[in-house]
Amino acid sequence: VREPSGTTVTGIVPTNTYRCDDGKYVVIGGNCDSIFKRLMAAAGRSDMAEDPAMANNAGRIIHEDAIDQALGAWCASHSSVHIINTLEEVRVPVGPIYSVADMMVDPQYQARGLFESVEIDGKPLKIPAIMPRLDASPGRTDWPGLAIGSHNDEVLRGVLGLGDEQIGQLRAAGVIG
Repeated sequence: VREPSGTTVTGIVPTNTYRCDDGKYVVIGGNCDSIFKRLMAAAGRSDMAEDPAMANNAGRIIHEDAIDQALGAWCASHSSVHIINTLEEVRVPVGPIYSVADMMVDPQYQARGLFESVEIDGKPLKIPAIMPRLDASPGRTDWPGLAIGSHNDEVLRGVLGLGDEQIGQLRAAGVIG
């Protein structure tokens, strides 16, 4: 049974997620021999690209830590946009790891209608849309749920054991509604 391996793909090197200097993450898959050479050359590591010990996946598995450190250092010194553009130019599989904020503004997410606006407590809120969208029954959100904070008292009393005075202080301080 294969054990968890974090962000790597066991037995396929290099395939991992790396943090860039803008705080965003990219996933890179340089897992065949020709792609590995292009990847490492683009990362300024021609020495690794041309090293016979790393010419095939079996060799790269042995040197996985060194390869991963080299790619991690390279990504950490450039923006995610730079890394993506550089690797796309040399045909190396790469992509951004999206935050929710990234998803909300991505044109493709918008074009596919992956989010919808609902109203809770008289305020608009974007939520994931019903998927998949089917022609005959596209789905819809009839009710977005209870108002935010509806169960505050139940949780604060029942789970946290707070009393009326403590809950009142939290309300007065604006911590809860």
